[in-house]
Amino acid sequence: MTESLKLHKSDIALIEKTSDYVKKTLLEAEGGHDWFHTLRVYKNALNIAKGEDQADVVIVALGALLHDIADSKFNKGDERIGPKLATAFLQSQNVTFSRVEAVVKIVENVSYRGGNPKSDYSSIELQIVQDADRLDAIGAIGIARTFNYGGFKNRKLYDPAIAPKLDMTAEQYKKSEAPTINHFYEKLLLLKDKMHTKTAQAIAQERHTFMETFLEQFYAEWEGKK
Repeated sequence: MTESLKLHKSDIALIEKTSDYVKKTLLEAEGGHDWFHTLRVYKNALNIAKGEDQADVVIVALGALLHDIADSKFNKGDERIGPKLATAFLQSQNVTFSRVEAVVKIVENVSYRGGNPKSDYSSIELQIVQDADRLDAIGAIGIARTFNYGGFKNRKLYDPAIAPKLDMTAEQYKKSEAPTINHFYEKLLLLKDKMHTKTAQAIAQERHTFMETFLEQFYAEWEGKK
């Protein structure tokens, strides 16, 4: 995981220990939010970071690895657990206060929330990890994850009588039980225009187009036209 990173040996060791910790913690996680999701986000983040010279790559790597350590969706909506776990782990590894604070801020702010709530925190490292996480929510992988989660929650694939809601509050978005196809309109198709970095914007465009093609095929098959 760290072969391409030109970092101090202690930083590489920390990233590898963090990887081991996350992999063990997410052993029984739901398929769309498991270790492999985290690994993809980590790889996306490092790829994006190559084009952002001012970013602290160690913070990016740690933030990507710990961003879903305790997703609130699987913890009764409690958004405090992830930051607490991340803080405790990093402190146990004697990580500097400034880096612990930066990584925990990523964990607190990385997730997409309906209703476009405003955050008072911003950093290039957060933007990179956020872009990386959002890239994993679109394209072929995004489609697979969306239907995997819909099945996990026993949601309908699609119901023409239930229209997508584009004006939900963050709380309404969190509690939504809408059919899986609605999620494309309520989140996935919106992500292309929410990318921060040029690298992510270019990747997102291709994945966005793939989703549009998928939806065209889906509706055609739904109506028995193909």
